[in-house]
Amino acid sequence: MITTANRIAQVEEYYFSKKLAEVRTLDTPELPVINLGIGSPDMPPHPAVIAALNNSAQMSTSHGYQSYKGIPTLRKNIAHFYHKTYGVELNHDTEILPLMGSKEGIMHIMMAFLNEGDEVLIPDPGYPTYSSVAKLVGAQVQCYDLREEHNWSINIDELQKCDLSRTKMMVINYPHMPTGKIASEAELESIVQFAKAHNILLINDNPYSLILNESPFSILSIDGAKDIAIELNSLSKSHNMAGWRIGWAAAKQEFIDAILKVKSNMDSGMFLGLQEAAAVALQLDDTWFQPLNKIYAQRKELAYQILDVLQCTYSKEQSGLFVWARIPERIPDVAQWIDEILYATHVFITPGFIFGKNGEGFIRISLCANEEKLNEALQRIKQYTYQQIHSTPKELSI
Repeated sequence: MITTANRIAQVEEYYFSKKLAEVRTLDTPELPVINLGIGSPDMPPHPAVIAALNNSAQMSTSHGYQSYKGIPTLRKNIAHFYHKTYGVELNHDTEILPLMGSKEGIMHIMMAFLNEGDEVLIPDPGYPTYSSVAKLVGAQVQCYDLREEHNWSINIDELQKCDLSRTKMMVINYPHMPTGKIASEAELESIVQFAKAHNILLINDNPYSLILNESPFSILSIDGAKDIAIELNSLSKSHNMAGWRIGWAAAKQEFIDAILKVKSNMDSGMFLGLQEAAAVALQLDDTWFQPLNKIYAQRKELAYQILDVLQCTYSKEQSGLFVWARIPERIPDVAQWIDEILYATHVFITPGFIFGKNGEGFIRISLCANEEKLNEALQRIKQYTYQQIHSTPKELSI
């Protein structure tokens, strides 16, 4: 009997991989499913970006293997983007490494720096891939708590009391997903000081900084951060290019060279057309971002209305592509509640527990659905809640 590797015994198939397969089975012409679960932008990239891809694809010389480090134009434009957006100076030749999405970067970084048994600090709630990848490389996951009563901030004093003797890496994610928390400069400074004091490699996953956020920030703008920090970023959310799989790591040369050792053995470079199009996307200015954020702001108002109907509570001080909300106390089982809503209304909402124990009792609504779909979801959920109030328990069973 052929058995699987021990490394996958500790991880599960990604929640959305399984759940979306179930959701698709419910889709019918009469009542199509409205997916408010995932953060996959539903709008296209800028026309100039698509044109650049098309132009490059027409060239017979565009289809061969590319450099593992990406083309110079892409790296130069990432460096310019960091200077313009965050006030951070990067050497395009030594401090930037293009990636096939920042999710790839999480794996490459952990493979490059973590040995079996090393401990890595992971946020709870947080992106499930952080802990899954840590387990796949044989590291030990040490969750740190983000709590609603502390406005989802990192409690450095609490971390100082932990045994950090085997802690080699700490993952942070600001603006934070799923809570939408924006860290202040002072908070990020304290995190950098903590990491330096304990010789911990700090990884900031930063794909949401330009979505409904008036003050985009990079961890690398903090004095001394480049000594111990790597930042992941991407075009997925901010430029409507999630399926293009274009991201990068930014850090000092020593860290970039280590990641490149892993990456160069995992792929054969990114398609030239994607790189040239990404270089164009990185040159977009506020005439792109302002209308995009206006649309997301309008959608957020509809998401609030859906949450109000469901009697959820939430903060309006959230950034990013989602709205995070606490469910009513009367709901004993959020998973069952989410499934009841899904099967009764064909509206899919993400339960917070998939992001960790501190996500229990919360849900997340994505803003990656247009106003028509959000309005339709609102009407369906209104009807669902009305029926709950006016029907017997037997009539409500799914």
